[in-house]
Amino acid sequence: MNSKKITSALISVFHKDGLEPIVKKLNELDVKIYSTGGTQQFINNLGIDVIPVEQVTDYPSILGGRVKTLHPKVFGGILNRQHNEGDVAEMKEYNIPQIDVVIVDLYPFEKTVSSGALEADIIEKIDIGGISLIRAAAKNYADTICVSSMEDYQEFLEVISENDGEISLVNRKHFAAKAFNISSHYDTAIFNYFNQDHSISALKISKQNGKILRYGENPHQKGFFFGDFDAIFDKLHGKELSYNNLLDVDAAVNLMAEFNGEAPTFAILKHNNACGIAQRETVLEAYNDALAGDPISAFGGILISNVEIDEAASEEIHKLFCEVVIAPSYSEKALEILQGKKNRIILIQKEIKMPETTVRTCLNGVLVQDKDTKTDRLENLTYVTDNKPNSNELNDLIFASKICKNTKSNTIVLVKGKQLCASGTGQTSRVDALNQAIIKANAFNFNLNGAVMASDAFFPFPDCVEIANNAGVTVVIQPGGSIKDGLSIDYCNTKSMAMVFSGIRHFKH
Repeated sequence: MNSKKITSALISVFHKDGLEPIVKKLNELDVKIYSTGGTQQFINNLGIDVIPVEQVTDYPSILGGRVKTLHPKVFGGILNRQHNEGDVAEMKEYNIPQIDVVIVDLYPFEKTVSSGALEADIIEKIDIGGISLIRAAAKNYADTICVSSMEDYQEFLEVISENDGEISLVNRKHFAAKAFNISSHYDTAIFNYFNQDHSISALKISKQNGKILRYGENPHQKGFFFGDFDAIFDKLHGKELSYNNLLDVDAAVNLMAEFNGEAPTFAILKHNNACGIAQRETVLEAYNDALAGDPISAFGGILISNVEIDEAASEEIHKLFCEVVIAPSYSEKALEILQGKKNRIILIQKEIKMPETTVRTCLNGVLVQDKDTKTDRLENLTYVTDNKPNSNELNDLIFASKICKNTKSNTIVLVKGKQLCASGTGQTSRVDALNQAIIKANAFNFNLNGAVMASDAFFPFPDCVEIANNAGVTVVIQPGGSIKDGLSIDYCNTKSMAMVFSGIRHFKH
């Protein structure tokens, strides 16, 4: 039968917010209520009759509450097929009460893990009875409805209120799907806790907060975002973020993380790559010099600052059409100015630990790797040429290297005075990437004399250092590691160029 009038309910929940109106409605519908422990006391305090589960099972809650509902008389009441003659006969023979509704949630395992609790406390938050009840009720959706989260209380209340306790098969199956979503997510979290060392080569990902996007990368593609965007950002203004916006925001956040806690740094990104970035004494100066890196590509870009955006900077930013502005904070006046464009997305970035792995589809599976968290540092550099970079050049090298790490390979980055002059991005040849960067720098009137060059991978031949030298570059940073490193070193020595090896390759595909 499609519709079924509920007559009995088992309620045992950790979270009781929003439960009261459901209990009162069930009581109004003359539904017999069974419960345990704190939930039973909660219902009693409402002045509503409730039958303790112990009265059904003839067993008390034992083992410190670890075993309360794990009993045939409970699970039989949930799992019986009400139109199966054999099940009906056994229910009568063993005096098993019918249970039509199961309202159960789970111990907050993930919240306990994230709190930094001791392992013993974490283990106690692995729910056994609750998860079993949820699976049982969801499996038997033909006869039983399962409410497995406080997020679903309101929807369930509306269903039983609108139909006087009659629940359709469609609704029961809908709530069963929600229940299996809850149970599978819960088990995934537990497995990932036990497999933090990745000793078991299995991948389990579960994201509860899904959002349907207007479309994917292109209008003919469907797009979704699964994640907790609000945990990372406060969205203050503007339209909904698109699929491409989210990819650019991700690239912007990863890039600016390299400059956390440093002097005011401002970056402008387009298609996941920086088209301008500069570090200065004020955010206004940083923005102006970032924009100077490529004022054409900046149109419609993603802007990000590592410090508060003030009124002076916002007045300049407001002159540019941009999709998204990101900062840790904004002055009151700056926010007022930036909100002058109704579609401009304004985000405050929160301090939050980001994922330590990256995941992407590949063929008929997925590729998973550790995130590239290594940043080139002065103390890790190897000086391989006769000429050594001075302190200003070293600072530029590290600045360039950070940009290079966050730019699509093959890439070459040219920097002077902590300002991106140009980069060659996503080229099939490193020579092509360098030539692209030089042409672009010249187009925007950058003087490359005294500039530094960063490469994401080693030079197998001296052609790149030769081209860079002819353009005015005097210092180079690269990972090193080619069997022909000596060719590039020898060329640098003959031209009094300085070159350092970082020892770390930063491919980004």
